[in-house]
Amino acid sequence: MNHPLIWFDRKFDFNFPIEQHPNLAARLRGTPARLEELGRNADLTVWRQKPDGKWSAQEHAGHILDLEDLWLSRVNDFTTGATQLTTADLSNRKTHEANHNARPLIEIFSAFRAGRSRLTRRIESLDPTQFGGSILHPRLKIPMRLVDHLYFAAEHDDHHLAAIWSLIQTR
Repeated sequence: MNHPLIWFDRKFDFNFPIEQHPNLAARLRGTPARLEELGRNADLTVWRQKPDGKWSAQEHAGHILDLEDLWLSRVNDFTTGATQLTTADLSNRKTHEANHNARPLIEIFSAFRAGRSRLTRRIESLDPTQFGGSILHPRLKIPMRLVDHLYFAAEHDDHHLAAIWSLIQTR
Protein backbone atom coordinates (compact mmCIF):
# COMPACT_ATOMS: atom_id res chain seq x y z
CA MET A 1 0.00 0.00 0.00
CA ASN A 2 1.19 3.53 -0.73
CA HIS A 3 2.10 5.66 2.26
CA PRO A 4 1.48 9.41 2.47
CA LEU A 5 4.35 11.74 1.63
CA ILE A 6 6.23 12.91 4.72
CA TRP A 7 4.44 16.06 5.93
CA PHE A 8 7.58 18.19 6.18
CA ASP A 9 8.48 17.26 2.58
CA ARG A 10 5.22 18.72 1.27
CA LYS A 11 5.26 21.83 -0.90
CA PHE A 12 2.21 24.07 -1.03
CA ASP A 13 0.82 26.26 -3.78
CA PHE A 14 -1.48 28.93 -2.40
CA ASN A 15 -2.67 30.54 -5.61
CA PHE A 16 -6.41 30.00 -5.30
CA PRO A 17 -8.99 32.75 -4.69
CA ILE A 18 -10.07 33.74 -1.19
CA GLU A 19 -13.60 32.80 -2.21
CA GLN A 20 -12.54 29.20 -1.52
CA HIS A 21 -12.94 29.79 2.22
CA PRO A 22 -16.50 28.34 2.45
CA ASN A 23 -15.33 25.16 0.71
CA LEU A 24 -12.36 24.84 3.02
CA ALA A 25 -14.50 25.48 6.10
CA ALA A 26 -16.82 22.69 4.93
CA ARG A 27 -13.86 20.38 4.45
CA LEU A 28 -12.59 21.14 7.97
CA ARG A 29 -16.09 20.69 9.41
CA GLY A 30 -16.26 17.23 7.81
CA THR A 31 -13.02 15.84 9.21
CA PRO A 32 -14.52 14.53 12.48
CA ALA A 33 -17.08 12.48 10.54
CA ARG A 34 -14.41 11.08 8.23
CA LEU A 35 -12.22 10.16 11.20
CA GLU A 36 -15.13 8.50 13.00
CA GLU A 37 -16.00 6.57 9.85
CA LEU A 38 -12.46 5.16 9.78
CA GLY A 39 -12.95 4.10 13.39
CA ARG A 40 -16.35 2.49 12.89
CA ASN A 41 -16.13 -1.09 14.20
CA ALA A 42 -12.46 -0.46 14.96
CA ASP A 43 -10.25 -3.34 16.00
CA LEU A 44 -8.46 -1.52 18.81
CA THR A 45 -5.53 -3.90 18.62
CA VAL A 46 -4.95 -2.77 15.03
CA TRP A 47 -5.56 0.88 15.87
CA ARG A 48 -2.95 0.76 18.65
CA GLN A 49 -0.19 -1.12 16.81
CA LYS A 50 3.00 0.90 16.40
CA PRO A 51 4.73 -0.30 13.23
CA ASP A 52 8.49 0.14 13.49
CA GLY A 53 8.01 2.27 16.60
CA LYS A 54 6.13 4.94 14.64
CA TRP A 55 2.74 6.36 15.55
CA SER A 56 -0.23 4.03 15.66
CA ALA A 57 -3.48 4.87 13.89
CA GLN A 58 -4.86 5.95 17.27
CA GLU A 59 -1.87 8.22 17.86
CA HIS A 60 -2.42 9.81 14.44
CA ALA A 61 -6.03 10.47 15.49
CA GLY A 62 -4.78 11.96 18.76
CA HIS A 63 -2.31 14.13 16.86
CA ILE A 64 -5.11 15.62 14.77
CA LEU A 65 -6.81 16.50 18.06
CA ASP A 66 -3.58 17.88 19.52
CA LEU A 67 -3.28 20.49 16.76
CA GLU A 68 -6.72 22.04 17.22
CA ASP A 69 -5.33 24.66 19.61
CA LEU A 70 -2.65 25.61 17.07
CA TRP A 71 -5.16 26.00 14.23
CA LEU A 72 -7.41 28.18 16.39
CA SER A 73 -4.45 30.26 17.61
CA ARG A 74 -3.45 30.88 14.03
CA VAL A 75 -6.96 31.98 13.06
CA ASN A 76 -6.78 34.40 15.98
CA ASP A 77 -3.38 35.62 14.74
CA PHE A 78 -5.15 36.89 11.64
CA THR A 79 -7.72 38.81 13.67
CA THR A 80 -5.30 40.35 16.17
CA GLY A 81 -2.73 41.79 13.79
CA ALA A 82 0.11 39.36 14.51
CA THR A 83 3.15 39.63 12.23
CA GLN A 84 3.89 35.90 12.28
CA LEU A 85 1.67 32.87 12.76
CA THR A 86 1.90 30.99 16.04
CA THR A 87 4.81 28.59 15.86
CA ALA A 88 4.10 24.86 15.88
CA ASP A 89 6.05 22.46 18.06
CA LEU A 90 7.83 20.65 15.25
CA SER A 91 8.92 17.88 17.63
CA ASN A 92 5.24 17.00 18.27
CA ARG A 93 5.99 16.70 21.97
CA LYS A 94 2.30 17.01 22.90
CA THR A 95 1.44 13.94 20.84
CA HIS A 96 4.44 11.94 22.03
CA GLU A 97 3.62 12.65 25.69
CA ALA A 98 -0.16 12.25 25.46
CA ASN A 99 -0.21 8.44 25.55
CA HIS A 100 -3.16 8.42 23.15
CA ASN A 101 -3.08 4.61 22.92
CA ALA A 102 -4.13 4.43 26.58
CA ARG A 103 -7.25 6.56 25.98
CA PRO A 104 -10.57 5.22 24.73
CA LEU A 105 -10.70 5.90 20.99
CA ILE A 106 -14.21 7.31 21.31
CA GLU A 107 -12.84 9.90 23.76
CA ILE A 108 -10.34 11.10 21.15
CA PHE A 109 -13.10 11.30 18.55
CA SER A 110 -15.38 13.25 20.90
CA ALA A 111 -12.69 15.71 21.96
CA PHE A 112 -11.67 16.24 18.34
CA ARG A 113 -15.26 16.88 17.29
CA ALA A 114 -15.63 19.48 20.07
CA GLY A 115 -12.33 21.17 19.20
CA ARG A 116 -13.09 21.24 15.50
CA SER A 117 -16.52 22.69 16.22
CA ARG A 118 -14.84 25.57 18.11
CA LEU A 119 -12.52 26.16 15.16
CA THR A 120 -15.23 26.14 12.51
CA ARG A 121 -17.53 28.37 14.57
CA ARG A 122 -14.67 30.86 14.84
CA ILE A 123 -14.00 30.72 11.09
CA GLU A 124 -17.67 31.17 10.29
CA SER A 125 -17.88 34.24 12.54
CA LEU A 126 -15.32 36.15 10.47
CA ASP A 127 -15.98 38.78 7.84
CA PRO A 128 -15.19 37.37 4.38
CA THR A 129 -12.65 40.15 3.77
CA GLN A 130 -10.47 38.76 6.57
CA PHE A 131 -9.62 35.65 4.55
CA GLY A 132 -7.29 37.62 2.27
CA GLY A 133 -4.96 39.13 4.87
CA SER A 134 -1.56 37.48 5.10
CA ILE A 135 0.96 36.68 7.85
CA LEU A 136 4.35 35.00 7.68
CA HIS A 137 4.26 31.25 8.25
CA PRO A 138 7.19 30.49 10.61
CA ARG A 139 8.32 27.18 9.08
CA LEU A 140 7.49 27.72 5.42
CA LYS A 141 8.88 31.29 5.52
CA ILE A 142 6.20 32.55 3.17
CA PRO A 143 3.23 34.86 3.67
CA MET A 144 0.07 32.85 4.20
CA ARG A 145 -3.46 34.19 3.88
CA LEU A 146 -6.15 33.01 6.26
CA VAL A 147 -7.71 31.03 3.40
CA ASP A 148 -4.29 29.41 2.85
CA HIS A 149 -4.15 28.50 6.54
CA LEU A 150 -7.51 26.73 6.21
CA TYR A 151 -6.19 24.79 3.23
CA PHE A 152 -3.00 23.93 5.14
CA ALA A 153 -5.01 22.62 8.12
CA ALA A 154 -7.33 20.62 5.83
CA GLU A 155 -4.35 19.10 4.03
CA HIS A 156 -2.83 18.20 7.41
CA ASP A 157 -6.09 16.47 8.37
CA ASP A 158 -6.09 14.51 5.12
CA HIS A 159 -2.43 13.60 5.53
CA HIS A 160 -3.18 11.92 8.87
CA LEU A 161 -6.46 10.37 7.71
CA ALA A 162 -4.49 8.77 4.85
CA ALA A 163 -1.88 7.52 7.32
CA ILE A 164 -4.63 6.03 9.50
CA TRP A 165 -6.23 4.38 6.47
CA SER A 166 -2.89 2.90 5.47
CA LEU A 167 -2.25 1.56 8.98
CA ILE A 168 -5.65 -0.04 9.50
CA GLN A 169 -5.77 -1.55 6.00
CA THR A 170 -2.39 -3.25 6.16
CA ARG A 171 -3.03 -5.16 9.38
